[in-house]
Amino acid sequence: MMVTKRRSLRVAVVGVLGATSLALAGTAMAATPAVHTATVAGARTAAAAKPTITATPSVSSVRAWTLFRVTGKTTGIKAGGKVTLQQKQHGKWVALPASTPVNSSGSYALRVELGLKGKNELRMVSGSTASPVFDVTVS
Repeated sequence: MMVTKRRSLRVAVVGVLGATSLALAGTAMAATPAVHTATVAGARTAAAAKPTITATPSVSSVRAWTLFRVTGKTTGIKAGGKVTLQQKQHGKWVALPASTPVNSSGSYALRVELGLKGKNELRMVSGSTASPVFDVTVS
């Protein structure tokens, strides 16, 4: 088999064009994930910027030291993150020794007993995020 100058030139040109297109494709592929990652990170930041908690008691009034449940849903709080019950006492929010983890769907359920008679203002908190206040009257 005889190698001619024309064939050698053709092989060289194809090699150079192939290497150039690979280099350009590699550059484009390397740039695309960075743009995509920045977009995803921006979306996560926006989603993480507004975590929320809802809370619903199973009863509106209960006898002292009788068990009831508080259930709710969260957004922006990771599964396994804790939500804690707080009670307003003398104008300040006090964390009660009642907390529960958030499950993978973002919901939670907590069993509660209260002994402080009268109207109890309660809320669920996780970090700086708090649910709307709800009332349970203890008699």
